[in-house]
Amino acid sequence: MATVSQHVPAPVSAERLVLRLFTPGDVDDRYAYQSLPEVARYLYRPPLTREGCAEAIAARADGTAWKDDGDVLLLAVCRANEPGVIGEVVLTLRSARAQQAEIGWIFNPRYAGQGYATEAARALASLAFGRLGVHRIFARLDVLNTASVRVCERLGMRREAHLLDNDLDGDRWGSEYIYATLAHEWTG
Repeated sequence: MATVSQHVPAPVSAERLVLRLFTPGDVDDRYAYQSLPEVARYLYRPPLTREGCAEAIAARADGTAWKDDGDVLLLAVCRANEPGVIGEVVLTLRSARAQQAEIGWIFNPRYAGQGYATEAARALASLAFGRLGVHRIFARLDVLNTASVRVCERLGMRREAHLLDNDLDGDRWGSEYIYATLAHEWTG
């Protein structure tokens, strides 16, 4: 698996988007969607505080070496030639030995239905399979999160599992789907 330096791979360009490392100036944009209950409901955690957003940005502002289990590449998603963060994509190295990474995305609901999540996730998956040398990416998502199900399907990922009542979302048991694709299957 390739090792990525602290300052690579951001930024990544897509058709309408730029994926880049978060900066301290992005805290308010990130907080605008991470603080929403309707965003957090599929993440099995409460909405983030402004301080929590700032801490996460500070912890990952220099990128990742991308070599150890648990390394996280968190990228801000911005519209090309427009200021502001509209969402984020994340790639977590779950197994360095087996070259397995988990992909995820979170977007401000104001930008829903415009294809941004699919475009950003496609760019991140291409980076994972290309420069990062990942063998398999997977996504875990709440079965009620139909928008993310559609993103996975648009990316050509296959549903590999349906986990029943596998996690608690407050007082509600949540079920999850696992979608995945392999490097040799990726068409980008």
